[in-house]
Amino acid sequence: MTNFDMAVKAVAGKTALDHDDTAVLRKELGALQGEYEGLKAQNIKIDMQRGRPCAEQLDLANEALDWHGAPFVCEDGVDARNYGGDLGGTPECKRLFADIFDVLPENIIIGGNSSLNLMYDAIVKAMLLGVYGAKGPWMAYPGKPKFLCPSPGYDRHFTVAESFGLELVTIKMNSDGPDMDEVERHVNEDPSVVGIWCVPKYSNPDGITYSDEVVRRFAALRPKADGFRVFWDNAYFCHDLYDESDKLLNIFDECKKTGNEDMFYMFASTSKITFAGSGVSVFVSSKNNVEFLKKQMFVQTIGPDKVNQLRQVRYIKSAGNLKKLMQERAQILRPKFDSVLSVLSEEMGGSGICQWNNPRGGYFVSLNAPSGCASKAVGLAASAGVLFTGAGATFPYKKDPEDRNIRIAPTIPPASEVRTAVKALCLCIKIAYIEKLLQQ
Repeated sequence: MTNFDMAVKAVAGKTALDHDDTAVLRKELGALQGEYEGLKAQNIKIDMQRGRPCAEQLDLANEALDWHGAPFVCEDGVDARNYGGDLGGTPECKRLFADIFDVLPENIIIGGNSSLNLMYDAIVKAMLLGVYGAKGPWMAYPGKPKFLCPSPGYDRHFTVAESFGLELVTIKMNSDGPDMDEVERHVNEDPSVVGIWCVPKYSNPDGITYSDEVVRRFAALRPKADGFRVFWDNAYFCHDLYDESDKLLNIFDECKKTGNEDMFYMFASTSKITFAGSGVSVFVSSKNNVEFLKKQMFVQTIGPDKVNQLRQVRYIKSAGNLKKLMQERAQILRPKFDSVLSVLSEEMGGSGICQWNNPRGGYFVSLNAPSGCASKAVGLAASAGVLFTGAGATFPYKKDPEDRNIRIAPTIPPASEVRTAVKALCLCIKIAYIEKLLQQ
């Protein structure tokens, strides 16, 4: 047991500190602050802010850039370099993702390199033009339209909804997904609730995969708003870290049982499979939704980037081959995640003041520091040259009500730097926590 662990356990549960308690804590704080000054003197620069693939991962896909003399002609005879073809994407690309997601090609639209752009575009269209089956656009709804936000969650989701003036409603995340009692109460009873964000497999940042019960309850929702949509961002559908992966029920299979196929918009991309800046995004939904959106797309674009779609298909090849490709990427990422978890256990496991997830996949480790300490700890780390996503970013309006959650993104730096960064964060949490205790 470390000196920090002993100091913390000595005052655990006390509502007031006596002179001896204060002396012990001040002595330990002095030692930690000395260690922190030594850390700052190292002038390290480590960026752990965003979940981006590292260069080694990207290098694995360089083969996709070599066409080996293959023609630029799609299987329907359309020259990929020219105008023409289906607005929803090339037939081979739609078929590939239909196989991957176990749907029909008619349920697929292939987009550009960013699934976030597809989500943004879907909200723009819903706000201005409405969605299939709705009486009018979201902006015409009485009152201020609301979007549910399971939290902690993906900050960019929340920013997109906020940018259109939608009211963000925080939904608690449980160990098996969003609190469905809360979700059902809002969706089934409030006509101003128009949507909900979901990352159903290896959620950002908690790494939670929705349980079968949660998926089935989503499929059985009976929304009060006729234009309600679930934004099912399946960003990490194949991003397993270990051979024993989490399994997610197929939401569209469940919706066929409840008659709610039109209620779901699913999104995915190859951004962390091939090239983050040059992949393709995928929209999956009912045939009704796909045809409704394609009519709007006819006004918006001449056609998709068919050259890139051919490139992705010829590299990925099949659903079976995709699994092999992702196993190669997991071999690069797994040591980095293992480094995060081992350092957290070494540095914080004895005190019991922090909790963290042990994800089976995805791109993040979610750490809950003591209440009221996350912002201070992240700020101290930044001053020492180690950058993490801003505390509070994983909640609507960037306001974590308990100031606890810290998102750790270990994918970019090498494992040795990941260890250094997480040790630095733990040091900063310890300082923030003792300072909080001394202020009581």
